Amino acid sequence: MKTTIKLAVASANVNAYYSYNKGESRTGTAAGAAGALTFEENGAGEDARTTITTGLLPSFLSVSGKTRQNDLDVGFTISIQPGIATKNSLSSAAQENRQSFLTFGDKSWGTIKAGRDLGIFGSTAILSDMTLLGVGGAGSNVSDSTTLGGIGFGYLYADWKAQISYASPNWNGFSFNVGVMQPWSVSNFPSANSSSTIANKSTSSPGFEGQATYEWAGDVAGKVWAGFITQKVEDLGLTDAGEFGDETARGFDIGATVNVAGFGLTGYYYDGKGIGTTGFLSEAFDAKGKRRDSDGGYVQATYTIPGAGTKLGVAYAISNLDDTSNDKATNVNLVDSNERWTVGAYHPLTKHLNLVAEYNRTSSDSHKAGVKDADNDNFSLGAILFF
Repeated sequence: MKTTIKLAVASANVNAYYSYNKGESRTGTAAGAAGALTFEENGAGEDARTTITTGLLPSFLSVSGKTRQNDLDVGFTISIQPGIATKNSLSSAAQENRQSFLTFGDKSWGTIKAGRDLGIFGSTAILSDMTLLGVGGAGSNVSDSTTLGGIGFGYLYADWKAQISYASPNWNGFSFNVGVMQPWSVSNFPSANSSSTIANKSTSSPGFEGQATYEWAGDVAGKVWAGFITQKVEDLGLTDAGEFGDETARGFDIGATVNVAGFGLTGYYYDGKGIGTTGFLSEAFDAKGKRRDSDGGYVQATYTIPGAGTKLGVAYAISNLDDTSNDKATNVNLVDSNERWTVGAYHPLTKHLNLVAEYNRTSSDSHKAGVKDADNDNFSLGAILFF
């Protein structure tokens, strides 16, 4: 019997923004701290940069296929994400391939996914962030792919991970998702001020992530969720001293969003040991291989104007990274916190085309004595088309 796989564009968008980013005219700031998400000042003590770029979402083309075989729903998804910005002549914008996975299952017992897709931990935090349709934190604002949005400002990046995961059916609003993940190595370490080099020499143990969600509908609709992430980091220590040990990076998160009469309110919090900041295992350990604690979260309020459909929103977010006793003893220039205020307007010009205007104020602080905060102001205006 011949089986037909039905192909479809699962999701697609094209977006572009005029983005103007300006740093304050101060010297001796935290812009150079390890893990800081602001940019360095120039020799004149100030910096302003313009980019025409994609926002937090890249342009996205995702192709999927599905069929029913032997009482199983079988499918696949493959996607590409082209950037648009370039900084020099005779250069090309970046292109990513974030998704490549297969699925099989049945609505009676759930779905197995195998391949590369969005991670589980932190996924609902980024998908609930209003800057997903805009720019958010712009970082150095010279990106040839995407901006930061709220990544590193209130949540860790869920990222795109090789995984074998299971998604349960929906039982009257309750569902869960768990996965075995490709183990990752310690990244972005040590800081530029550290003379020691540290790395994990083996990754024989996989990572694990999971999330449980409950959703409800009605005049007051919403959802709550809670998740976890854990990975054993093996043979971690000072490579120059030949001393190695094992640590476990672990974290949890919790969030809720409620919508009523055009108003939306979202709150999110995460906490971890050895999970790092901005990205998983980024700046997660000190120069002696000891775990750094981190936490953070965001609150976001939105209102959709009746008739016009324009969504107005304001958000505050912060990510904290604690220093260890060794960090204190060596006075490492390590980020203490990355903070963000966002005010945005998102207007549906048509059913599929949205105009976006945002203002973002981001700040980075350092644990190093005598280092001042570094601040960026970002103004962005653009459009995103879904099809």
